[in-house]
Amino acid sequence: MWFSKNAKARGTLPDIKIKRKYEKDTIIAVAGNPNVGKSTLFNALTGLNQHTGNWPGKTVSNARGEFKYKGKNFVLVDLPGTYSLMANSTEEEIARDFICFGEPDLVVIVVDATCLERNLNLALQILEITKKVIICVNLMDEAKKKKIIVDIDELSLQLGVPVIGTNARNKKGLEELKNEIFEIGINNKKTYNIKVLYNKTIENALVEFEPIVKNLIKDKLNPRWLSIKLLDMDEKLHKTLNNYLSFDIMENQKLKQALNKINQEFFADNLNGDLIRDELVACVFQKAQEIYKKSVTLEDKQYTQKDRKIDKLLTSKITGIPIMISMLFVIFWITLAGANYPSDLIADGLFFLQDELLKSLTFIGAPQWLSNLLVLGIYRTLAWVVSVMLPPMAIFFPLFTLLEDSGYLPRIAFNLDKFFKKANAHGKQALTMCMGFGCNACGVIGCRIIDSPRERLIAILTNNFVPCNGRFPTLISIISMFFAGTVALPYKTLISTLILTGTILIGVIVTFLTSKLLSKTILKGFSSSFLLELPPYRRPQIGKVIVRSVFDRTLFVLGRAVLVAAPAGLLIWLMSNIFIGEYSVLSYCSNFLEPFAKSIGMDGIILMAFILGFPANEIVIPIIIMSYLCTGTLTNFESLEEFHLLLINHGWTWLTAVCTMLFSLMHFPCGTTCLTIKKETGSLKWTAVAFIFPTVIGILTCFLVATTAKLLNLV
Repeated sequence: MWFSKNAKARGTLPDIKIKRKYEKDTIIAVAGNPNVGKSTLFNALTGLNQHTGNWPGKTVSNARGEFKYKGKNFVLVDLPGTYSLMANSTEEEIARDFICFGEPDLVVIVVDATCLERNLNLALQILEITKKVIICVNLMDEAKKKKIIVDIDELSLQLGVPVIGTNARNKKGLEELKNEIFEIGINNKKTYNIKVLYNKTIENALVEFEPIVKNLIKDKLNPRWLSIKLLDMDEKLHKTLNNYLSFDIMENQKLKQALNKINQEFFADNLNGDLIRDELVACVFQKAQEIYKKSVTLEDKQYTQKDRKIDKLLTSKITGIPIMISMLFVIFWITLAGANYPSDLIADGLFFLQDELLKSLTFIGAPQWLSNLLVLGIYRTLAWVVSVMLPPMAIFFPLFTLLEDSGYLPRIAFNLDKFFKKANAHGKQALTMCMGFGCNACGVIGCRIIDSPRERLIAILTNNFVPCNGRFPTLISIISMFFAGTVALPYKTLISTLILTGTILIGVIVTFLTSKLLSKTILKGFSSSFLLELPPYRRPQIGKVIVRSVFDRTLFVLGRAVLVAAPAGLLIWLMSNIFIGEYSVLSYCSNFLEPFAKSIGMDGIILMAFILGFPANEIVIPIIIMSYLCTGTLTNFESLEEFHLLLINHGWTWLTAVCTMLFSLMHFPCGTTCLTIKKETGSLKWTAVAFIFPTVIGILTCFLVATTAKLLNLV
């Protein structure tokens, strides 16, 4: 990203201006509410000519791209989705600061044709700042289906700027939009600022105050907008404004006198503190409503009735949670039932290649120890990770993305919000928790959507309590052998899925409890409020969902897992093949851990398998088998019955199975997730806490369960 670093050198806030690659580049800010198709429009305009990063000093990501039109280069900056510029969140602060102080040549505001009235609030706030604006009314096809008629010409007349109707998914209206961008950005086509009229007291204050402000800022900013902000100044805006102007505007004596006089008048009219902001917001809402009524016709005034009926069912206090759990059950059932065959197929192919690699190394005369280390150590571990991890991810991530694309995911956050509030955590943690089901590393990255640093840390530290797909093989194998083994074959997958869903719900409950514990101890504080939009239900774009989930999530996570699994394969092979006397290094380590492991309901080999499985949870079960059989390489059985018999012969009981499942649910994050936590927090200290905290919770839980079972003579 080409960010100016001059402000950092001055020791002030980071400069949010985008440097132009070429002097004649036109910088365009793309703004809008979440879920209006802003990113879709951005991608349609820029294609592959884009890249992402973080805003300076922020964990909120941005995207920047370019396109050429009529020989001119246009640089698009995709601002975070936001409902307002009142700066109640990091996203709002970034959007406001870039539009006000980043000096874009033009702002394209994307609004949703199906809920235009709400979207106009942000548009009016931006129009108070700059008149270099184009309104892009997106999702016109959705509006047509719901019999909503948007009068584009009337809307343009009311707002004083060009308005273009688009359907970004099908690239309709983009040429017209590009032409308007060219006309305003290059030819300086005239637009005009509309005024949101406030009550008499505020308007009288602005008449007196605005000339003073205009004289001080010398056309650097819209004087009316800045005058309004000075009446409702917040600390962050004050700092950014000082950085932009290079002086403290609030220190001007004439302005201070005028402001004191205005505050006295406000006080006399009982208009002070939060009431000023409430009045400003109310007037913007009222103006948006007026424009909406003049510009939009509802042919069917019950167009939202269908969505509301669905929401009554999906977000009800009575049915919301049961439906959510049922949905979770269905997703896991499809994942489990669908992953077995492709997993076996991939394993057969990779292990066939393993045999060919051994033959090739033997043919060229490589030493046996080197062949075994490279193939039976490193390659075999990688083959296990890929064959076990890829199929479930390839099924789970598209299903998860379909829920996201259809609009159901925000309903899950809505249902869980009250529980996270009781835990003094952020409601958006529900979304990051859901991401963790596919991969905890993805869940940690998803925590960027949480504005509060305290609440973001809570979400990061507790994300590991929901099992990723790497822990599913361990959980599923144990469930199938010890708890669903006696069930008839047609119902075995169903019962296994039910027990797995129940196990995962335990993880969710632990997430709530540990979030509360953290918020009362090392991360004290109260939960912050946030606005959660329930977007309209939409038909998912299945093709794009599959491509996005496979490339952006599945292959990305698999790549990271492979990077950490390769050295793990080397270490495991060395520990199991280097002998001191009669026993391998792995045996010595397992025997050392045996007394402690017994106290928490397991044995030394199981605990050692979890430790060696740190790079990738998928290899825990193969390490257990290898250690019991003393084979020196990762091993698997042809059937669960053989595996079950092996475990029984080595002292496993139902208690061992339960404690192993609980520890799998509650132990340290894998290497990929720890690496991601370090990158997201920038702190080794918090990475260490993220490693130790769930492990301690898991040890205490297993100890409590094992001790209780022994005291009650249940084993």
